[in-house]
Amino acid sequence: MSTETKTLTNADAKIQPKLGVKALVQIGMLSAIAVVLMMFDIPLPFAPTFYKIDLSEVPVLVGCFAMGPMAGVLVELVKILLNLVLTGTQTAGVGEIANFIIGCSFCVPAGLIYRRNRTRKSALIGMVTGTVLMIVINSHITSLSTFVMFAVAPFNLVKGIVVSLIVFLIYKKISPIFRIR
Repeated sequence: MSTETKTLTNADAKIQPKLGVKALVQIGMLSAIAVVLMMFDIPLPFAPTFYKIDLSEVPVLVGCFAMGPMAGVLVELVKILLNLVLTGTQTAGVGEIANFIIGCSFCVPAGLIYRRNRTRKSALIGMVTGTVLMIVINSHITSLSTFVMFAVAPFNLVKGIVVSLIVFLIYKKISPIFRIR
């Protein structure tokens, strides 16, 4: 292997973090908790009947804060896939894709901001940013199909606030569980 190839390989290794067995187990555990939380949904009086709020983003956001944004995306993906296997789909996959996009638009910015400075203030700024991004995505609703795909802004605002508040209250207390050594 040439020196140039070794350098590229070392640079690539720094960009792509390794997921060890402990991290994979934690991602699986958080995904399972998220699926269970998805089953307990609450209808909102101002939203259409098929929009219901659940707390399944709490474990996703915890995973983002504890292990980074990529782990959060994986928790979100596994959550959606497990729910699809367990309950099926009523939207031909459109609802699941929208859920994934909206979930990632919430947790990835929050995880990125928190990763730079692991403080409560950064967590709060990250969660506010993620909540705003969930709403901005919905500004692209221009037809019935995009309405179905992207939900409604008030729904995502309520969901972002509720999930952020719960994670803000519990994360520091449970974060030692996720320390990777």
